Amino acid sequence: MFRLLSNEIKIFSIPIYIGVLFLMVIGFNALNFNTVEAFSGLFSFTGIALGYFLFNKIGLNYNRHVPFFIYTFIVFAFYEGNLDIGIAFNLFTNAFVLLILTTGEEVFKKNYYLIVGALLALGYLFLPTVWAFTIFVIIHLIATSDKIGLNIFRLVFGFMLVLLSYFGVMYLLGSNSFNPAYLPLISPQFQENYYPLYFLLSVLLMVFYAVANHFIHFNKKSPISRFKYTFILLYTLTQSITIFLYMGTVYEYLLFIALPVSIIVSRALRFMPKYWMQELGLWVVVLSLVLFKIGTFLDIKEIINL
Repeated sequence: MFRLLSNEIKIFSIPIYIGVLFLMVIGFNALNFNTVEAFSGLFSFTGIALGYFLFNKIGLNYNRHVPFFIYTFIVFAFYEGNLDIGIAFNLFTNAFVLLILTTGEEVFKKNYYLIVGALLALGYLFLPTVWAFTIFVIIHLIATSDKIGLNIFRLVFGFMLVLLSYFGVMYLLGSNSFNPAYLPLISPQFQENYYPLYFLLSVLLMVFYAVANHFIHFNKKSPISRFKYTFILLYTLTQSITIFLYMGTVYEYLLFIALPVSIIVSRALRFMPKYWMQELGLWVVVLSLVLFKIGTFLDIKEIINL
């Protein structure tokens, strides 16, 4: 399977993966269909589907379908039918922001920083705990922009325009008190029960292996490859901050790192020295994700004890 996915074959095209994703979203939402769930499903489907196009925009998949395959299973493992509207909307806005940031044309990108700021504000209003993504955008802007001050002004202006408009409308509607939920607090107690998260240990080890391999051979890589990989690692780090601080047992937060983790894991498999290691590693990752999905519905430990 790994060798098959490593070739440029039309049978595993993006429309096929999007079709599988569509059936997945429909299937998970079939029993909980209402207006809110319909919007949640629409936003999450669009955001996740855009991820398939982001693979080619980022350019670290090298025309191979391994990350597409892993990405689909990651979405299957973490997606729930009753997905929170805030998470769903931020999957949508994050995908659009990444599409803008990964464009190679600086003229195009700088003209859309106002829109990026507006999208960040909308995402924040729907789910304030995603504030770390704004830090990622600012760092990327500083690292890549030739007019840092002007572009930061555009970003902040777009953000504040949406934020002030929202608070102004709410004030006119009679909401005169500030909702403290817009300033998310960090829980003083950390999660003690890691079931079924420990099924993902193999995926985490793959990520560590890929990152270690990248820095060991850092000087051998091209400047473009180093830049793109740094982009992915920084995005993963900022989203991991949100996951670590606010996820708890809301495992749908892990969808925010589905895209970068699938790229990183696929590169870990690619750099393994033997084909059997690549094949075994791929199926270990798939099995881990399937066990995690089962573990969210059933207590596998009790089933084994029976």
